[in-house]
Amino acid sequence: MFNYLLLHPSNILLIAHPLLVIAVSIRVIMKRPATGVALAWLVLISAVPFVGVLFYLLIGERRIGRGRTRAIERLRTDYKKLAEIATQMGVTNVDWSRHSSSVRGMNQLGLTTMGSATVCGCSLQLISNTQEILKQITRDVDAAQTSMLMEFYIWNEGGLADEVLEAVIRAARRGVSCRLLIDALGARPWWKGKQPQQLRDAGIELRPALPVGIFRTFIGRTDLRVHRKIIVIDGEVAWTGSMNLVDPRFFKQGAGVGEWVDAMVRLKGTVVVSLAATMIGDWILETGESIEKIVQNAGLHIMEDQGPADIQVIPSGPGESGAGLLQMLLALINAAQQELVLTTPYLVPDESLLRALLGAAGRGVKVQLIIPEKVDSLLTRYASRSYFDELLSAGVGIYLYRGGLLHTKSVMADGEVSMFGTANLDMRSLWLNYEVSLFVYESQFAKELRSLQQTYLDDSERLDAVQWQNRSFKERFLENTLRLVSPLL
Repeated sequence: MFNYLLLHPSNILLIAHPLLVIAVSIRVIMKRPATGVALAWLVLISAVPFVGVLFYLLIGERRIGRGRTRAIERLRTDYKKLAEIATQMGVTNVDWSRHSSSVRGMNQLGLTTMGSATVCGCSLQLISNTQEILKQITRDVDAAQTSMLMEFYIWNEGGLADEVLEAVIRAARRGVSCRLLIDALGARPWWKGKQPQQLRDAGIELRPALPVGIFRTFIGRTDLRVHRKIIVIDGEVAWTGSMNLVDPRFFKQGAGVGEWVDAMVRLKGTVVVSLAATMIGDWILETGESIEKIVQNAGLHIMEDQGPADIQVIPSGPGESGAGLLQMLLALINAAQQELVLTTPYLVPDESLLRALLGAAGRGVKVQLIIPEKVDSLLTRYASRSYFDELLSAGVGIYLYRGGLLHTKSVMADGEVSMFGTANLDMRSLWLNYEVSLFVYESQFAKELRSLQQTYLDDSERLDAVQWQNRSFKERFLENTLRLVSPLL
């Protein structure tokens, strides 16, 4: 009878659960994640029997698989060779007398943490009209003579996005080498449609980035996504920024947040090779194709000076950069002396980023944070609001944008230095996604970006600290509860 009771399923579960919690908790501790992340996982593992353990095993670690880890290591060797060539050609001979000591420090930080040097002789055009962005991309693709590299998180049918697709097909039919890498999960509805086959039928090399599936779950996390947006044409022109390959008039119209509001930059000069190398690296990880063949087909070459901007390209992601992007952001925020303006659709900062913003406001910097009034993630919306009290108390101006889902990711400091790219100010972008960010050391671009940010401010309402304090207990409790799991969002 005793053995029967001992072997009863309920007793087995009663014994197994604490043992499982202890074992997985030890694993969490030994992995040494950020303290907030570790505590969030420990609470979830202990509070939700078995389910918390399952979630941790699925998404608790930045597992990328041994094969991908080895491939990234091989890429680092190739990137070092490219960097040596770039140095020999003089593209990293930046005139540092034009810049402050903090900018020189940021360059050294990017070089030390990610091997990414600042290149000179770049030009960039900031475009914020999404219809004009798609039309100009179509014109650039139609002008392609030798190659086109394209990488996006989301592709969505409809509107002017379809014209880009037709231009890519026309390019392939006239002999242009076309490689397209689209995230498997971010663009999942598109992958189920007819357009992927149309591209392949035209002879275009199309691959899903980080494919998902049950088997792959055991190799690495399935929520690690390629969030980059990169286009490189003929090795001469490049695009990057916040915008996916979608026409906002036809994208997520039922989400109740309005049209997505984005911006992109069109680049020429030496920075084109840096962006091409980032996309090519992702392509190699998915296909195993040799870098020599891709570089030859893409027609990559060191460009002559095309403008006055000095730009540092910072690719980031699991297995590639550690906390490099976060450290660059912290350096930029800490360098601000007069004004700091930030735009992000999703605000879920880690403790260090939050403290940097509070510290900037505390030392007298005018900090203005612009976020959309409505976002497409309910959990993120409430988790973000839990940070408002501290930011408002420190004097940070929080502006709620009402013209749609503001999706532009940008930071501008003192009219001199800018960050522009694909990374949100949340822990997913900083730790889990593969992103690409431009750190632009050029005052003219900073002024143009500041003008764009002002248009967002003009269409926003500043959050009133007194009014915010009077929100209901229910709202506060929900916000603070979701903040506990914000490291996991």
